[in-house]
Amino acid sequence: MDILTATFELPHWIAEGLGSGAYERIGGVILNSGTKQVVAWLREASSISPQGFGTGVLNLFVSGVNTAVSVKGFADVKQQLGGIEQNLQHVKRVMQVSAAPSVLNLGVSVMGFALVMQRLNELEQRLKISQELLNKVNRKIDIGYYANFKAAVGLAVNAFHMTKAENRERMAIEAINRFLEAEHIYTDYTESELKQGSLIAHEYLLTLSLAYVAEARCHLELGEPDTALHRFTEGASVLRSFIEKYVELLLTSNPAAYLQPQFKGKIDLHRLTRIYQWIDPSLDENAVFELQRENLIKLDQDYDKWIRTLPKAIWDPALDWTGKAPWDNPNSEIFARLPNTLEVVESMVETNRRFQAYQAEVYALIHLGISFQEWLQLAPSTEEKLDGYELMYIIPSKPLEMVVA
Repeated sequence: MDILTATFELPHWIAEGLGSGAYERIGGVILNSGTKQVVAWLREASSISPQGFGTGVLNLFVSGVNTAVSVKGFADVKQQLGGIEQNLQHVKRVMQVSAAPSVLNLGVSVMGFALVMQRLNELEQRLKISQELLNKVNRKIDIGYYANFKAAVGLAVNAFHMTKAENRERMAIEAINRFLEAEHIYTDYTESELKQGSLIAHEYLLTLSLAYVAEARCHLELGEPDTALHRFTEGASVLRSFIEKYVELLLTSNPAAYLQPQFKGKIDLHRLTRIYQWIDPSLDENAVFELQRENLIKLDQDYDKWIRTLPKAIWDPALDWTGKAPWDNPNSEIFARLPNTLEVVESMVETNRRFQAYQAEVYALIHLGISFQEWLQLAPSTEEKLDGYELMYIIPSKPLEMVVA
């Protein structure tokens, strides 16, 4: 396909652009930082079969996939760039997202129904663990609808194994209707748990994202990319709103808590800045530091006031401090949780960016006039070997507009 090139090798001009800041990664796409045009899409190399074809709905991935640029890719780039190690390290930092694993993969092409089912099982198990904790405070949660959601995924899998078009379409529509129901259910659940600052808001929010992905994937398999784009657009709006609220919740009433000296070597200003840049792209590290300068003083002056404002998602005295003496101080235990909490924030931001990139991916299919099945089958030439590579790069012949909600 002349309009697109697939390769396992990280092109040197992309590496240079990432190193200089001329390019940036948003989920599964690499953009020109100025024009916001797409210069490459990323796809996990494990989604490519030995024969060179996308595995589609049969793709299975482990949770928390490491999407760092491959070691081989960097070795090649290093040679091409004349061994500029500092630049390469910057590129690695830009591309490395293993510290913020997402429930979503880099491309909708590798978010098959089997993977959705796997993610649902993981979320359901996490909720069951949470249920055991919440039972201690007589709090009940409803996880019964996961059975219905998983049944809908099963319908979708069966639909696209049908040989007769009318049977395939009928069963796919039934699955879509169930996914729509799941979207309504988990929108309500997410909204309710966010209002309570609950520790299970995270699981419901991720489940909601999977409902939108599963529905859109059905439309793509049916050859309806315009409808899929519409559903991704609506989903992006809903998810962004919820994720913003959740990020604000976990940053706490005083985000400077994440910059305390005890977190040296674990949390730096760069990590906090990336979160703030997701909220407001105009901010740089200096601006973020200025936002937190007075907060650092306020935090030092009254830890107790800050602790009283913490959401249950971070600290719930009824669960976390039961049986402790009134004079015991919970500060050290609370602060020990903050590094993991920041990882959750980064994970949610990454999930939002990947979902956003799905919109751009489907828009590209429509704009370029290629089918979803053709997109799935994109693969490097047979001369390129898969061994050792973690990412495949899909490069358009000319940059493409990044159209997202």
